[in-house]
Amino acid sequence: MDFSYSPRQQAWIDRVRSFIDRDIIPNKARYDAELAGAETRWHVPAIVAELQEKARADGLWNLFMPPHPPGDDGFVFEGGGLSNLEYAPLAEMMGRVGWASRVFNCSPPDTGNMEILSLFGTLEQKERWLRPLMTGTARSAFLMTEPDVASADATNLETRIDRDGDHYVINGRKWWSTGIGDPDCRFAIVMGRSADENAPAHRRHSQIIVPLETPGVRVERMLDVYGYDDAPYGHAEVSLSDVRVPAKNMLLGEGRGFEIAQGRLGPGRIHHCMRMIGAAEAALDAMIGRLGDRVAFGKPLIEQTVWHERIAKARIAIDACRLLCLRAADLMDREGNKAAKTAIALVKAAAPRMAVSVIDDAIQAHGAGGVSGDFPLAKSFANIRALRIADGPDEVHHRTVARSEIKRVAAARAAT
Repeated sequence: MDFSYSPRQQAWIDRVRSFIDRDIIPNKARYDAELAGAETRWHVPAIVAELQEKARADGLWNLFMPPHPPGDDGFVFEGGGLSNLEYAPLAEMMGRVGWASRVFNCSPPDTGNMEILSLFGTLEQKERWLRPLMTGTARSAFLMTEPDVASADATNLETRIDRDGDHYVINGRKWWSTGIGDPDCRFAIVMGRSADENAPAHRRHSQIIVPLETPGVRVERMLDVYGYDDAPYGHAEVSLSDVRVPAKNMLLGEGRGFEIAQGRLGPGRIHHCMRMIGAAEAALDAMIGRLGDRVAFGKPLIEQTVWHERIAKARIAIDACRLLCLRAADLMDREGNKAAKTAIALVKAAAPRMAVSVIDDAIQAHGAGGVSGDFPLAKSFANIRALRIADGPDEVHHRTVARSEIKRVAAARAAT
């Protein structure tokens, strides 16, 4: 078992690290100032576009997309063609700065939507919707979760997508629709119920492309997480009232929404975990730095054994999650997303808990300042705590792992 990075992987790591250290970290203060100084928070700071241009020119663009040969239509995806295992340490580095992924055009929900369109879109859909995402000239949203049902069981989704001649008519209400606050958000992929109610539960839903300027699409409100609005991207509650879109906007076909969702959620879940490991690393660095600067009861906090215990636990937990993440990425590359289902569930359940714990200790090390806006820890805590729910709550992933274990033991007993 070889845990070393390949020369190709190391070269990508060096390039991304150099860009982040040279161009992103020194501009963190400028980003914050541009976001705070505008008339509205719902705008993208100019520094992002400047750095995107540099990143794309340097070939550091769409790094998340695994090698994907052109389909029968010949459409070519612009990107590095990295495997999930190769991308993992790059995403971890991006996770150290909240907006870094956007610079490399590797931000959700666009990443998942690009994967959907690349894998399941027609050539016309790719040209109209995928290409602007791929070039960074537009953004998108994914509308799945609903306020009136337990969306962890997606068979509960009630939004209707009904055929009416050459169009589909959509009615429903969604929330936690990430990215809609971005002024460059042009369309959403909406999941809803469309098939015969007598069809199997996982064949009743579809996904369809909805331009946001379509009549009947209304952003009811922007939601916050522990008081943070996550501007300029944000999370919205959206109503869809008699929204008519062309039938050609349907993805793959009626009743195939779950099939598409599984293609999207596997990589998306592990991308979150990669970034969370980076956020935890940044919090650990901040914790150690702060402890070295503060004195209590006659000696620096860094010399207090209670903090030695917390630092050690953080390192153990971060490294354990990284190994889980790399294992899942490797399985996805070698055997496919379906075969890696349990490995993905393991790390998706473990990584948010780990990161929240490390960040919480870092907040404690900062004292009262840790819960304020003077440091980035409180916002990081809020964002990552939400990821114990997003892309499936902990309980769903625990259920997946438990079922796998029960099946494994049953098979072993049957064989004896």
